Amino acid sequence: MIRFIIQFGIFSILFLFSTAASWYEGSAILNNPWEWKYSTPFTTFFYGGVNNQSDISQLDYFIYAFKFLPTYPVIMVLSSMYLLILIGNYTLKKRKWFIYYLFFLSGGCFLVSYLTINSITVGGRILFFLFIICGICLTTISTINFQLETKLRKVIS
Repeated sequence: MIRFIIQFGIFSILFLFSTAASWYEGSAILNNPWEWKYSTPFTTFFYGGVNNQSDISQLDYFIYAFKFLPTYPVIMVLSSMYLLILIGNYTLKKRKWFIYYLFFLSGGCFLVSYLTINSITVGGRILFFLFIICGICLTTISTINFQLETKLRKVIS
């Protein structure tokens, strides 16, 4: 239990710090009106478009940071993935459910990578490969654990 608390605390702080840094770096979109058309999907979805700086959604700051300043967003993604795996491992006591959970997370990673596959920015390409690698790793881990669980059940019965 103490190992869980320590890991959860460290990675929560890392996640919060990288989120704040990404949000701060993404606020540079306010000074780049030529990028408003391409980096404000949330504002466009919720409000129909951007006319001035005050229209831009805070969520679009993260999109801009992901596209052009990907260091802190990558740290944010990796720390959130670690937290999701840690929480899943702690809460799902049956190994079989944790294996399904990992497979579900891998599907989410593949979905996000599909959404970023056509990105022309460096940050978008980095995120595409990051999510592909996370998805492959999670699928591999869940498949290996599923096979081990199946063999273990055969040995026990």
